[in-house]
Amino acid sequence: MNAAAAYRHRIAVIAFDGITPFHLSVPGMVFRDAAFDLKICSADPSPLRTTGGFDISVRHGLQALGRADIVILPTWHDDCRPAPAALLEALKRAHRRGARIVGLCLGAFPLAEAGLLDGRRATTHWAYADTLAARHPDVAVDREVLYVDDEVLTSAGVAAGLDCCLHLLRQLCGAEAANHVARQLVVAPHRQGGQAQFIERPVPVSGSDDRFAQVLDWVNQRLADNHSIDALAARAAMSRRNFTRHFRDATGTSFKQWLLNQRVAHAQRLLETSDVSIELVAQEAGFGSALSLRQHFRTALCTSPSEYRRQFRAGAG
Repeated sequence: MNAAAAYRHRIAVIAFDGITPFHLSVPGMVFRDAAFDLKICSADPSPLRTTGGFDISVRHGLQALGRADIVILPTWHDDCRPAPAALLEALKRAHRRGARIVGLCLGAFPLAEAGLLDGRRATTHWAYADTLAARHPDVAVDREVLYVDDEVLTSAGVAAGLDCCLHLLRQLCGAEAANHVARQLVVAPHRQGGQAQFIERPVPVSGSDDRFAQVLDWVNQRLADNHSIDALAARAAMSRRNFTRHFRDATGTSFKQWLLNQRVAHAQRLLETSDVSIELVAQEAGFGSALSLRQHFRTALCTSPSEYRRQFRAGAG
């Protein structure tokens, strides 16, 4: 990874008896680089049973949360049962001392029970969102999005958990690092948290979809150009209405928002990997001016292009 510093981010992933193996594997697949010291821990005695029909041995107890920079609860029991007091207290202590807390999928339930989501936006799997909202009225549950970053991170289902972890990886190590991992996992390198949970066809496969995918690739190679829906619809041999509907079905967002996301991601890569001026980064990424780049960068990433570059140059050094 281009931003791996000498310091290794300490990550504690919480497992429990009856966990789903795939949920547990998500943080491990994303944070497997040498930049991370990842430990699996549990309040339950080992070995832990899994829904996959095999047991796993866990070496660490909840004391691992005491030194972790990031604490991830990758899911929770399907019946959304109350969490044990020891787990809730460990989560509270980790949050009080400044650890980043992440609840993927049903992992939002123990976080809410611990009070860590009070007054915050949060999400969970769509099928359980109403239950979360009913049990915890002080939590602003967003039923539609892939993930929410409101200091405490929460995500929807399994695929959204990958998106959420890639989002965190991008924050810690930069766009190139996140893109590298995404390519290895054969998933989209960056899906904004505000995208819809339901995406009918995230990967175009055949026929007219081949042509549609080629149009998206064509745009990605020309981010500095102006693009209109009418022109792209014509390139895809579709009507404007059909193109717009097809685009949202395939990507989960509007073309305008998708293009903005691509431009921000491209600007991140340029800032991480080149010494060109902020003005030139803005032009090459399609923002036109440094002022426009700064405005969109601040909205998307809560930082400035200059500060972003300093952060990741310092990390790389």
